[in-house]
Amino acid sequence: MLYRFGKAFYFLTLFGFIFLLLYFYSAMPELVGYGMDETGSILDRVPKSTFFYGMISIFVISNLVVLVPPKLLETKIHKGLTRIFPVGDVFRDYYLGWFYSFGGILNLSLIMMVFYTHSINNQNEIAASEFNFFFYFIPSLLVLWIIGLFVIFVGKFKQIQYNS
Repeated sequence: MLYRFGKAFYFLTLFGFIFLLLYFYSAMPELVGYGMDETGSILDRVPKSTFFYGMISIFVISNLVVLVPPKLLETKIHKGLTRIFPVGDVFRDYYLGWFYSFGGILNLSLIMMVFYTHSINNQNEIAASEFNFFFYFIPSLLVLWIIGLFVIFVGKFKQIQYNS
């Protein structure tokens, strides 16, 4: 049941990223700024299409890397994973839930990158300084999720030791 919530969160962030990237792409100038100095003036600029295709490529690669392990387990292609996490095992649910929620967090961080880039280029709507909280929040979430993966593996190893 837990992995269904992770999967729902993942797909919401997936569609959210695509929608927001397309929406903000239409509102961005031809040269997109992605860096600012202390005074608030834009330092670095790239063409709009380069930013768009760069974000799409980061999005596709990160989602492929995150989705391969749970799909190997769900489709029972990888026999080792299927043997370690059999159907009905509570750690299977934790494992699948972790990967889908981690993919959602990665997509959420990409959404924040798009919002931040939009705020740099349209400073009259959203100030870029409003995103300072997210520069600490997203990496903290990523570290917590990595720790959570190790907790899941430790619990699974203890379960295997107990059953042996």
